Amino acid sequence: MEVKILGPGCANCVKLENEVINVLAELEIAADVQKITEMKQITEHGVMMTPALVINEEVKVSGRVPRKDEIVKWIKESA
Repeated sequence: MEVKILGPGCANCVKLENEVINVLAELEIAADVQKITEMKQITEHGVMMTPALVINEEVKVSGRVPRKDEIVKWIKESA
């Protein structure tokens, strides 16, 4: 599984990254987690608002930090 956290490094971006890493650890799911900070790469995913979460090249959310249960659902669906 490939997980990307898109954002310039703001507090919400860091919060999303930490939450995703914690959920992956709790579910014991291995994933390649990447943090994308370059605006060109972010917009290539069609994202205009950060933070954003991309799982297996599908944008799951942008412009907000999702609830933990949302992250769990998306990761389980994509595993």
